[in-house]
Amino acid sequence: MTTDSRSAGTPARTHKDYYNALHQAALTISSSLELEQVLQSVVMSITEAMQVKGCVLRLLDPRTGQLQLSAGYGLSGGYLSKGPVEVGHSPLDSEALRGKPVIIPDVSEDSRFQYQDAARREGIVSVLCVPLEVHGNAIGVLRVYTSEKCIFHEDDIQFLTVLASLAALAIENASLYDNLKRSYDGVMDVLWGVNLSAIN
Repeated sequence: MTTDSRSAGTPARTHKDYYNALHQAALTISSSLELEQVLQSVVMSITEAMQVKGCVLRLLDPRTGQLQLSAGYGLSGGYLSKGPVEVGHSPLDSEALRGKPVIIPDVSEDSRFQYQDAARREGIVSVLCVPLEVHGNAIGVLRVYTSEKCIFHEDDIQFLTVLASLAALAIENASLYDNLKRSYDGVMDVLWGVNLSAIN
């Protein structure tokens, strides 16, 4: 990843930063079923490893066609609550949900970005967006934002794509756990009901 500040002496991120972030994310995902905590840890690790302004993870609500905020780091509350992100009005997200990474070098010059004015006020310039996929189906997007014009390289895209896959795995695991817990609770309710009936 190259930014305009690189020449001003800003330290560049290294592959070691990426390896460390991947390792930390994998540990977090394998050690916790608290989905909110896991996703928040993932977006924080991405922001720090890529040395970007912020990172956001949004999940698709198929009923409304909106991308709901699930985790965010580095961006103001005002920006995060700027309004609904509707897939039908966001070519950036529509493209990513079809399974391809999307790069926008300057959001102020690219109509694919839905909230250009809000981005300008927030100081956002460049964006990289990748899909979250479970078994080949897109369930959301993962975005990083920079405060300076940026060129994202293949290793940046691969890093974010791998983290998106880990986040999607965490979401799937949490969903499976919730389903299993509900099934267990249902079985126990039936068993207790039968036992209570037998006693009476």
